[in-house]
Amino acid sequence: MKKEDQEITLLNSDIVSIKSQKKDNFKTTNVNILLNRVRLDKKRIIKKRIIFSFSLVVAITSVILYFTI
Repeated sequence: MKKEDQEITLLNSDIVSIKSQKKDNFKTTNVNILLNRVRLDKKRIIKKRIIFSFSLVVAITSVILYFTI
């Protein structure tokens, strides 16, 4: 009887260890990395807007100068 009980507890412990290993395999991301990514994205968006605005102003100015001269 004791041998059967021991085998059952060993099997249960194996199942528990497999479940804990599966939980450990999940990837986690650091919050600071995510915040830095958001900051970098904001900087890129601002740079794109500034470049677009500058090119638009240059285009409008050049069209106005072309038609006035």
